[in-house]
Amino acid sequence: MLSKIPASRFVRVAIFSVWSVVSITGAAYAQSKSNPPDLSGAWSPYRGGRGADQKLAPPPATPIVLKQEYAKAYEARRAVEAEATRRNEPLASAAVSCVPYGMPSMMSVVSYPVEITQTPKQLTIVTEAFNEVRRVFMDKPQLKIDDVPPGFYGRSVGHWEGDTLVIDTVGIKESVRYQGRPHSDQMRITERMRLVTPDMLHDQITIEDPVTLEGPFTYTLAYRRLPNYEMVEFVCENNREYVDEKGVAHLKVNYK
Repeated sequence: MLSKIPASRFVRVAIFSVWSVVSITGAAYAQSKSNPPDLSGAWSPYRGGRGADQKLAPPPATPIVLKQEYAKAYEARRAVEAEATRRNEPLASAAVSCVPYGMPSMMSVVSYPVEITQTPKQLTIVTEAFNEVRRVFMDKPQLKIDDVPPGFYGRSVGHWEGDTLVIDTVGIKESVRYQGRPHSDQMRITERMRLVTPDMLHDQITIEDPVTLEGPFTYTLAYRRLPNYEMVEFVCENNREYVDEKGVAHLKVNYK
């Protein structure tokens, strides 16, 4: 036979249970602030595709809408490229001249991995393709865009918002293109990196440019962890191709 338990005891137990949940949740959040997730290691681009776990695959990108004058020039350039390809005379890309991809394209080059080294003061990202290097300075104020010397990678500063690393990048030189699209010296790149699972990393990238874009656009890159992977040296030493006066890439042929 069950003995009767005073109602006041149930109340005390319930209050203790709620307090315990709140305390554990608060402790977990505090720990994440002082000990953020470790993103260190090698990561391989994850494209998703047929049969992929939709929870792990990156979500669809938002549209890229160029302002009218820039859209016309971009479409005209694409038409020239398409015609050159149809003639089997593809125009040379920057890669033919061993020019780095720069930001943001360097973050996903075919299936080449990226490696992240994380310390409290700096996060360093190295790509296997072209051995490109980015440095993200943690918990430092961003400079004004006009005070950053233009470069391939710009100046990146980062901070943690819970389990998400937020990176702000400015100062990308105008010759560095994303999918061939133009941008101005006022372009700003905001990344939100977070671990979806311990072995899956998402990098949500938002690009803003008040000069060339009608509005910001966002896309997400996904990476799968490569345990024990050793990065391979990739040096662009192109002695097989050259670019003629029309901008067409050709292979050098040795007749000897």
